[in-house]
Amino acid sequence: MATNRMSIPLFPLGAGLYPDGLLALRIFEVRYLDMVKRCLKDKAPFGVVRLEQGSEVRKPGVTEKFSVVGTVAEILEADALQPALLLLRCRGTERFRVVTCAPGKYGLWMAEVETIEADAAEEIPWELQSAADKLGQVIAGLQKQGVVDEQMPILRPYRLDECGWVANRWAEMLPLAASVKQSLLEEMRPKERLRRVLQAMDEMLGR
Repeated sequence: MATNRMSIPLFPLGAGLYPDGLLALRIFEVRYLDMVKRCLKDKAPFGVVRLEQGSEVRKPGVTEKFSVVGTVAEILEADALQPALLLLRCRGTERFRVVTCAPGKYGLWMAEVETIEADAAEEIPWELQSAADKLGQVIAGLQKQGVVDEQMPILRPYRLDECGWVANRWAEMLPLAASVKQSLLEEMRPKERLRRVLQAMDEMLGR
């Protein structure tokens, strides 16, 4: 269900972003340096979409093609390593669906998007509980190693009792094909998304 319509710049990437996920970016292209400057000034987000065709770094004569469902990203931290090199730390917020898009200044894609209603806080059924238990063990293991919150690959709060949140974290971490990751992002049923993630985990373990 669409909840809001807005105009945002797009950042096509080989790997997408999920709600509540952490994304680290090195920004050096003119179009994205300008985008980040504007986002920071206006305290505005940008959209991350999965690249289906083309390159993350713009090449002459090559047009990017990307998925129509993506995730809004808010900038948490921005560090200028050099005058033309920024290091960003971003959080995924809500999913969206691209309505229209066109290239703008410096080749930056601008899009009119409709946001998608957030996952309902659906409790994890017993048959899928192992996915949450294993994720809890991963988090506890990192904490035991002394990894502080600022260096954790998973952002707080840890919602280990919610199907959607647990499914999203595994979808980020598992070595799945990009098309499968996109399919999971587009799955609107949190319980089914978690079921598919757990099935992929079992297949990797040869079960």
